[in-house]
Amino acid sequence: MLKVQVIHGPNLNMLGLREPGIYGAQTLATIEAMLADEAVSLGVCLTFFQSNSEGALVDCIQGTLGQQDGIVINPGAYTHTSVAIRDAIAAVGLPTVEVHLSNIHKRESFRHHSYIAAVAVGQICGFGADSYRLGLHALVQHLGRQVSADS
Repeated sequence: MLKVQVIHGPNLNMLGLREPGIYGAQTLATIEAMLADEAVSLGVCLTFFQSNSEGALVDCIQGTLGQQDGIVINPGAYTHTSVAIRDAIAAVGLPTVEVHLSNIHKRESFRHHSYIAAVAVGQICGFGADSYRLGLHALVQHLGRQVSADS
């Protein structure tokens, strides 16, 4: 069974309250429940983590080494500022999919750059909570191809 770490960055614990016009009305708990249902159908074991602290996110990423097969991450605002999170993802070397609820490329110009994109398998943004679902499916498909290539 594939093991995937789902990581939520800063302010995502405020979903449902925070700018619903941008981020939607779903709570983080609702998104995690939807992902857990998807994981069952995909035969994947998910672990969830959320923090507003950059260091805690780095610690979580480092903790995936030897424990998880891949990462789905919404780094929130750290997408645009955190070399530390980028370096942690590069260090563990696990396939990572970056997801965002909003389309970061249609927002303020400072949100257009992602430090994470260069070390991720891919980026999915702009589909609300479905960005997570699509990201999970993309990661599972990528891991399946990776397993086939290793055989």
